[in-house]
Order: sequence, then C-alpha cells, then structure tokens
Amino acid sequence: MDENFLLQTQTAQKLYHEHAAKMPIIDYHCHLSPKMVADDHKFKSITEIWLGGDHYKWRAMRTNGIDERFITGSETSDWEKFQKWAETVPYTMRNPLYHWTHLELRTAFGIKKLLNPSTAKEIFDECNDLLQNDPTMTARGLMRRYNVETVCTTDDPVDSLEYHRQVRESGFEVKMLPTWRPDKAMAVENPEEYRAYIERLAQAADMDINSFDDMIDALQSRHDFFAQNGCRLSDHGLCEFHADDYTETEIRDIFNKVYGGHRLNDIEIAKFKSAMLMVFGEMDSDAGWTQQFHYGAIRNNNTKMFDILGPDTGFDSVGEFNTAFTMARLFDRLNTKNKLAKTIIYNLNPAANTMVATMIGNFQDGSVAGKMQFGSGWWFLDQKYGMENQMNALSMQGLLSRFVGMLTDSRSFLSYPRHEYFRRTLCNLVGNDIENGEMPYSGHEETRINQMIEDICYNNAKNYFKF
Repeated sequence: MDENFLLQTQTAQKLYHEHAAKMPIIDYHCHLSPKMVADDHKFKSITEIWLGGDHYKWRAMRTNGIDERFITGSETSDWEKFQKWAETVPYTMRNPLYHWTHLELRTAFGIKKLLNPSTAKEIFDECNDLLQNDPTMTARGLMRRYNVETVCTTDDPVDSLEYHRQVRESGFEVKMLPTWRPDKAMAVENPEEYRAYIERLAQAADMDINSFDDMIDALQSRHDFFAQNGCRLSDHGLCEFHADDYTETEIRDIFNKVYGGHRLNDIEIAKFKSAMLMVFGEMDSDAGWTQQFHYGAIRNNNTKMFDILGPDTGFDSVGEFNTAFTMARLFDRLNTKNKLAKTIIYNLNPAANTMVATMIGNFQDGSVAGKMQFGSGWWFLDQKYGMENQMNALSMQGLLSRFVGMLTDSRSFLSYPRHEYFRRTLCNLVGNDIENGEMPYSGHEETRINQMIEDICYNNAKNYFKF
C-alpha cells in the first residue's frame, strides 16, 4: 500500500497525485455524532474509535468465529476486543475491510505495519499512546487532519440540533450541517411506537397533534427549523419506493386509525407511505433542498440478535425489490406538480445500476447540471468493484462528469480514507481508459479530464449543494 496503491498506470497516478488528492472533503452524508464534534471528543482507545458501532467489522468477526462477547459484549476489555479484530484481519483479504483497515492505520496513525496477531499489541499501544497524548487526535482534530470542509449528519425531525448550534457558535472551521431524516414520521407499522413518536414531534414543534393535518403542520414547522439551522438535504431510508393511489380522505382516516392504536393492513401502509413521500418531496422542493433516497436494504433479519442489540448491528442485507415502476411514478407525480427537488438515488442491489442510471435521465430538466444524481455505491457496495460498477453504469447512461462523488455514510471519525479509496478508484478507472486509447489526453481534452477529476472529488458537490 504505497503512494500508488490502486493506481495501475502512470496516467492514473498523475490524475490522483496532481488533481484528486489535493481536493478538500465534502462528506455530505454521514452518521457522525454531533455531540462528539461539539465536545471535541477525546477517544479513550483505538477500540472505541475503531470497533465501537462498526457493524462492518462486527459481521467479519462473527463470520470468523469470534464470540459475541468479544464484539459487542460489555464484560470484555478494549484490548480483548482489539485482539480478536487483529486475529480476524488476515482473513479479510479481498474484503474492502482489509484495505480500509490499513489505510486508516497509515493515514491517521502513521502506522505502515500490517495488523495481525503478532503486531496487535504493538499497534494497540502505539495507537492508544497517540490518542492519549497527541492533542490533534480528537473528533475535530481528525476532521482537520483529513482536510474536511463540510459534513452533513443525519438527524430526526424531533432533534433539537443543539450540538450543531454549539459547533457553529464555537467557530470550528469545519462546517457541520444537519440532514432531515423523517423516516419515523411514516413508520406506521407499529401503532404504539408511532403514537409515541408523534407525541415527541408535537412536543418538539410545541403544538397539539390530533389529526393528519396537524402532523403535517408540525413537520413543516420542524422542516423550517432545520432550514434555519443550515439544513440543505433530506434523506430517506426505504426498503422500496411507494407510489400507490390514494385520496386525502383516505390518508386522514388511516392516520386516525393508527394514531388511535389500531394496526393497519398492507394496503393502508402503502397508501400512507405514498402520501408521505409526496409531502416530504414538496417540502424539500419548496425549501430548495436536495432529497436523498437510500433504498433496497432488508434490515434486522436476525430477530434473536435484534432483541439483544437493536438495529444497525450487522444483521441487514441486500434486498430484491421491483422498484422501477414506483420510483418513476413518484418522481413523475412530483415533477408534474413542479415539485421535484434535486434528487440523489442510492441503490443497494447492483442489479439495479442500469435502471437507476437510466431513471435519472427521465427527469433531468436543464435547470441544474446533474439535477438527478445516481449516488455513489453505498453500504455493501462502497468498495472498489461496487464503485466501478456504479460509475460505469452512470458513464454509459449519463454524465460521469456531473457526478457529486463520494460520501462516508459512516459513524466513525476514521472513515475519511474512504474518500481516498474512492478517488484512487476513480483515477484508476479513467487512467485505464486513457492508456487503452479510449479517451484523449492532450491539449484541451487533458485539461477537461483533469478538471473532471477535481469536479467529481469536490467541485460538483460544492456547486450542487451550495453549502
């Protein structure tokens, strides 16, 4: 993993070192803790910053036969957990975890040794020494180290955004903005949980909610509040898209039914979600925001472990959904009302790459370059082959030059090397085309390609989101 890691040609190396590497990072979708940024959190150990909450690593450890107590257990020490991860790392070859692990050790800690059982204690001690004694090895310090310019966290409409205000008022040079994630406002599968959430929404909006219209007013109030605090994006985590037919009377009755504690049938659930996606889409359009859709995951498949650990603990998978028709129908409804906001679609099943790449072309309208975006490979696809497949599909069916690039989608302050991983992959992809004679690279065209690399890494996102 030298300076030319993943860069197979001289042209790829030139593109990366002279153009991609120097660009700042705009991490426009992540799950970092705003409180940690506000507090400039100091990490007690490499285990906390590296293994705490990282379900990618947890899945690998379970697959390698590691007992759960060394993964999420409270009775085992940080060293014991780290030791078990070190035992697992040599078995992760060809998994992106192997590359990420060593990129993070190299870029954050300056460690060039490979992690395995024989080096585990030395690396553990060296990392912990830096975390305890180097004043730059904090939440904010790591963001500075990786040349981060802007991050967008993921926040519920009921969130007070107090930590965002603290960061803004502190004068921290990295901009941290909230993202509106209203999934719970349409999660009507469990009436008891839904009512409890609507009561929290009422409290946050400081108003009574007794009807569907009241709930929409409360959501609009919170949407305005998020905008006042710098929010420019929404995000929706969906299994699949919804675009059923419905009437306003039906939706009001469905809300009354679920708010009253009665379970809905599948048809009612689909109608309600269809209505809410329209409501949210119109709010985003009116505010000039960008809407994001992360779709295609089947979550919490292991009931036994969900009951013990809860969500986001490594028991999700790629789903198979026939979403093309409903996706087109939702966007068409919004577009017909002139309410289709800038949109980014992230699919989880690579079989849908070409579908998504062609879908966004249906709704480009010339108002904004790349208004409709095919988002970078995410979750199970944010690795070399997933990224290449996504960029190849986008290149064939759209304009790679207008792509807004990479994001971490991570809870870890050590995940910024994923931007480097993406940039190296991008430069290698383009460099190979040039060296194969498939793209010109001299004169005006050389300037254009150099600019394209810088745009995808940074400029496109900066111009698109207008942070």
